Amino acid sequence: PLCLEELDFTDRNFKPCECGYQICRFCWNHIKENLNGLCPACRRPYSDEAVEFRPLSKEEIARIKNEKRARERAKKESEASNRRNLAGARVVQRSLVYVVGISPRVANEEVGVLRSPDFFGQFGRIAKLVVNRRQVHPSGALGVYVTFADKDDATRCVAAVDGSRFDSRTLRAAFGTTKYCANFLRNLPCQSPGCMYLHELAAEEDTYSKDDVAA
Repeated sequence: PLCLEELDFTDRNFKPCECGYQICRFCWNHIKENLNGLCPACRRPYSDEAVEFRPLSKEEIARIKNEKRARERAKKESEASNRRNLAGARVVQRSLVYVVGISPRVANEEVGVLRSPDFFGQFGRIAKLVVNRRQVHPSGALGVYVTFADKDDATRCVAAVDGSRFDSRTLRAAFGTTKYCANFLRNLPCQSPGCMYLHELAAEEDTYSKDDVAA
């Protein structure tokens, strides 16, 4: 059929041309009134006399509705199953950069210093910056999570910082990762306004499992 959407059950038995090619009544009227008035399949002119229409019986309508409900139910069950499988997934965040090797001399200062144009601010507008003080390298070096407002700025940051030297230390930079919100996985609304986890499906190429990491 010409129509891009599934034919409504009221149009299932509507055949406006002798060749049997089906379109909905809306498209039929549009072709007759605004276009060339020809059947898209056989190119015969449309005429009211050639229209064949048989209303669906109550039994047919009930069957079609039941089939539609069954498809929708199966789709929801499939989506719920897929979400549950994402519980252990990690997703690359293209706007988040994790940098390790930051000198404690800098990291222990005000966070505003790291946001400045002399540091990470030179790559673009920073939405959030957090110093990771829970994991400290034996040398005293710290890690920093930098969330950029623009993904392209984060990409430039990784390219420029990774492998560079600062305070006699080699810096390592890579895109950070996150996981899915537990409420999202259960198909429930998240009640935390500041939740930093994902609430929508990410691109497949940015998603990996714990098994992928182990491999």
